Amino acid sequence: MEIYLIRHTTPQVEKGICYGQSDLELAKNYQEEFKTVLSKVPKHNNYHVFSSPLQRCLLLAKQFKGKLVTDPRLKELNFGDWELKPWNSINEDELTPWMNNFVTHKVPHGESYVELAKRVNASIYEILNNNDNSNTPIVIILHAGPLRAFLAQLLNIDLKNSFNIKINYGDVFHVRKTKEDLKLMTDINL
Repeated sequence: MEIYLIRHTTPQVEKGICYGQSDLELAKNYQEEFKTVLSKVPKHNNYHVFSSPLQRCLLLAKQFKGKLVTDPRLKELNFGDWELKPWNSINEDELTPWMNNFVTHKVPHGESYVELAKRVNASIYEILNNNDNSNTPIVIILHAGPLRAFLAQLLNIDLKNSFNIKINYGDVFHVRKTKEDLKLMTDINL
C-alpha cells in the first residue's frame, strides 16, 4: 500500500504569529503551490483521501480524485490561549515552561505535543488498518506538528527530537506499507 503524507501549502498569516487550530486561509498563490504538490504524487484515478478539516488542508485534499474523509484528530497543535497572538506578546511566565518542555507541557487551554502525537497516531493507524486490503493509494493532508509526530513514531525518534525533521509547506512524504512493516520511502536528513 502506498501512502502519501502531505503538509498543507502556505497559509495567509503574518510571520511571528502563533497558530495551530485556527482556520487560516491560504496564501494567494495557493493554486501554483497545489500544482507543485500534485506533481510530487503519482497520478492515479482514485485515492483514499484523508484530511484535517481545516481549510488549509481541506482545499488541497479536494484536488485528489477519490473519497474524501476529514478527521479532526489530524489537526495541528491546539495552542489554546496563544492562538493568533504574536509569539513575542505571549507572557514569558507561560511561554518559558512550554519552551523548556514542549513535549509534555500543555499550552494554557490547549494541549501538549504528547497529546497531539497520541491523537494523530491513532488516526493514521486507524486509516491504515481500515484500508489494509486495498491497493488504492492513500493521501493524508495534515500539518507540520502532526506530520512530525507520526514520522517520529515511524522512525523511532523521541518527540523532543522530531523538530530535527525539516518539513516545508507542500512537502510530500511517501510511506509504503507491506504485511511486514511500514517504511518511509522519502529520504530525510536528521
